[in-house]
Amino acid sequence: MFLQIIEGQVRDADLLKRQIDAWQTQVKPGAVGFLGSTSGITDDGKFIVAARFESEDAAQKNNHRPEQDSWWKATEPAFGSVSFTDCSEVDTFLDGGSDEAGFVQIMKGRATDPAKLREMGNQMEAEMKKARPDVLGGVIGWHGDREFTQVIYFTNESEARQGEATMGDGPEPGPDDWSALMDGDITFIDLNDPQFA
Repeated sequence: MFLQIIEGQVRDADLLKRQIDAWQTQVKPGAVGFLGSTSGITDDGKFIVAARFESEDAAQKNNHRPEQDSWWKATEPAFGSVSFTDCSEVDTFLDGGSDEAGFVQIMKGRATDPAKLREMGNQMEAEMKKARPDVLGGVIGWHGDREFTQVIYFTNESEARQGEATMGDGPEPGPDDWSALMDGDITFIDLNDPQFA
């Protein structure tokens, strides 16, 4: 799997909405190797989309389609600024992404030891399924210098917050264990009204 993350500060929400609708009907049907996407706008007006493709080659072929290029040129003015992040290494946990999620949280950070962090995630997956029924699954994209972007799918925000409050009470690693593997702060992006394609 290949993950492409697009982030931008929204300048024209109406234009963005029209262009998203246009992409769904006019561009998506011919998208090469497109598996799905999760997107949303934060309370402070930041738009983010995590698009999943079968491979990096498929994503690049899609980017070079004339209709995709035309669509992006018409969409870009909706943003005050925009950035792209490509992730050729992608992990999933539990059931991966879920269109049934009522709340999505995106975590961005840098690991001191990516291999150890991935191992810890694999080890606690079975326990998480029991201890955190609010977590439907997730996708983690690795990029840059030990950087990661993790998209976590929850049943809803209320249950997610309740689950957060109990972290460290059960057998799963507590916050201190995770923080020891973090190189710097973690950025949290909350999508209260996630959209799926």
